[in-house]
Amino acid sequence: MDARALVRRILAIPLLVWVVATLAFFLMRAAPGGPFDRERAPASREVEAALKARYHLDEPLGRQYVRYLGGLARGDLGPSLKYRHHGVNEILAQALPVSMTLGWLAFGTAMGLGIPVGAAGAVWRGRWPDWLGTVLVLAGACIPTFVLAPLLVLGLSLGAGWFPVAGWGSPSHAILPVMALGLYFAARVARLMREGLAEVLRSPFILAARAKGVSPGGILWRHAMRPALVPVVSYAGPMLADLLTGSFVVERIFQVPGTGAFFTNSFFSRDYTLMTGLVVVYSFLLLVLNLATDLAHRWLDPRIRHA
Repeated sequence: MDARALVRRILAIPLLVWVVATLAFFLMRAAPGGPFDRERAPASREVEAALKARYHLDEPLGRQYVRYLGGLARGDLGPSLKYRHHGVNEILAQALPVSMTLGWLAFGTAMGLGIPVGAAGAVWRGRWPDWLGTVLVLAGACIPTFVLAPLLVLGLSLGAGWFPVAGWGSPSHAILPVMALGLYFAARVARLMREGLAEVLRSPFILAARAKGVSPGGILWRHAMRPALVPVVSYAGPMLADLLTGSFVVERIFQVPGTGAFFTNSFFSRDYTLMTGLVVVYSFLLLVLNLATDLAHRWLDPRIRHA
């Protein structure tokens, strides 16, 4: 990717975020129900009208859209319609660091476990490390997080008493949710790493390196590892975006005060501004991480750079 293409990709990010924000804005308002349905008792119709006027929901939809775009251009995502007296920026400033901390820890766990297990399976293909890794990968891939998380609570928290059941405030509180997220994604990373490295080890340039007398360790680390990581990096970008914005199920089970609870609550309560703000933040992270993934591809695989 040359400098001109990189500039185009960077300039396209605000345009794509605007498209996502526009779709989220209109789709949320097209859904049945409203944010003040609970205020529709006969005695509180005046309250509902006052709330709509306060948040400019009594204006035409086009004017609401222009007002929202103006705030978005200034970095202001607006006030929350459910958590009154709190802005969306304020809520995200409190919840997003928690989800990002959990996401980074789970990402490190997934990569730190998945890459070695997958590499061992490819190097010792057909032998006991490969069989053991295959069993672990199948177990991790077949057990979703909403099943693994309660099992970890029953076994390691309620049963053994090693970790707190729920909450967020100390390093011990992060261990179980990180395990629930990290082990689930580690299985997929290990599978991609095993397939990618096995394919690279059968490549002609690896056979040529062996014919020249390069040691097995030199072949693995100097020639095979970087191109073998390409499928892992392709998966790592969207995976990291998903982890950084929070896993809704895991955060619910372990009562982690991240963005997951706000996302589900904003949807069911029709909190237009909070829901749209979360979608905008998620799309921005996804676009940036996809760009970083493409740049990492070029660094890992020389064939992409010379294409």
